Amino acid sequence: MTVKKMLKLKLNFHSFPILICLIIFTSKLYSQEVDIVPYLKAIENGNIGQAKEALVDLKEKNAKDPSVMFLDAVLKENGQEAVVIYQDIVDNHPKSKYADASLYRIFSYYYALGLYETAQEKLKQLKSLYPTSPYIQVADQNLSALEKSEVKEQKTVIDEVKPKVDEDYKFTIQAGAFTNLDNANKLIGEFEAAGIFSQLGEKIVGGTTFHVVYAGKFEKYEDAESFLQVVNSRYKVNGSIVSILPK
Repeated sequence: MTVKKMLKLKLNFHSFPILICLIIFTSKLYSQEVDIVPYLKAIENGNIGQAKEALVDLKEKNAKDPSVMFLDAVLKENGQEAVVIYQDIVDNHPKSKYADASLYRIFSYYYALGLYETAQEKLKQLKSLYPTSPYIQVADQNLSALEKSEVKEQKTVIDEVKPKVDEDYKFTIQAGAFTNLDNANKLIGEFEAAGIFSQLGEKIVGGTTFHVVYAGKFEKYEDAESFLQVVNSRYKVNGSIVSILPK
């Protein structure tokens, strides 16, 4: 069993082609914003380098444009950094054509991390602020599908996750999610250097693969809670406690 199999969930909320279609549909209503659709298409086609080169020039000329900010967030390798930009768009550019897409991506990110209450709050905000957003239907449909298969998927996850160790454990810490595998491995390296048990998993959200780092193993929730405070403080992460159910 490889550690990459740990908690591998595929949350297929939407793919980049859907995102492109939705953005093109509304682009005529927001012609005052910089047109980044060609660069989003480039990313969709695997030409990330082209989009990154364009972003450098766009940020020099229009750093505060919400369209440019959105492209910047899409290209971020660290999910947490991307969420900060998406939230900035929602808070300071609520009328941008990318505001609802940004809020949806924030929801997807938190759901991928297992922070379900926060994710649901973001979804409620999406429905409240953008009641006609097509992302609402996408989210609801996929959440419904996930709920129906939740029990079966959870058992599959637990079967894959349980490491080959002598003792059982019930909790671990989900320490971070990265689109860049090297960044995830760097954090794992820091944990290993400190003698902290760690594993790597994957979650696919909105067509984006997040490499999720897990640290520690605990029999009691209280022990995991205490360790979470240490990890968040020492490694500057926003971790959460994950339950590992027995087979």
